[in-house]
Amino acid sequence: MKITAWNNGTHHSDGNGYGIKLSPNNRDKFFHREWKTILLELGDESLIVVINTDKDSFWNKSCRELISVEIGKWLIKHKLAPWSKGNPPHLELDQIEGRRFRLSKL
Repeated sequence: MKITAWNNGTHHSDGNGYGIKLSPNNRDKFFHREWKTILLELGDESLIVVINTDKDSFWNKSCRELISVEIGKWLIKHKLAPWSKGNPPHLELDQIEGRRFRLSKL
């Protein structure tokens, strides 16, 4: 699925304040409310991050972000962050199996 990177408005060089944003359709199609977390593989690296999905902000109408400092570090490492205002990079999020996903560059 195609997604966009997300930032809380402050681009920190340590990766804080970053994540990825899903469309409501992709969230509802690929994620389940009963999951408390997902496992996120970051690209081809061996790093697997546990991301909290058990929060109202992920399931409400306006937010839908998966947030992690590790996502921010990965974006920075791959020169995808920071970005100019209103121009976040587009990424690919693939469901591997169940609650395991892989984030990659397009």
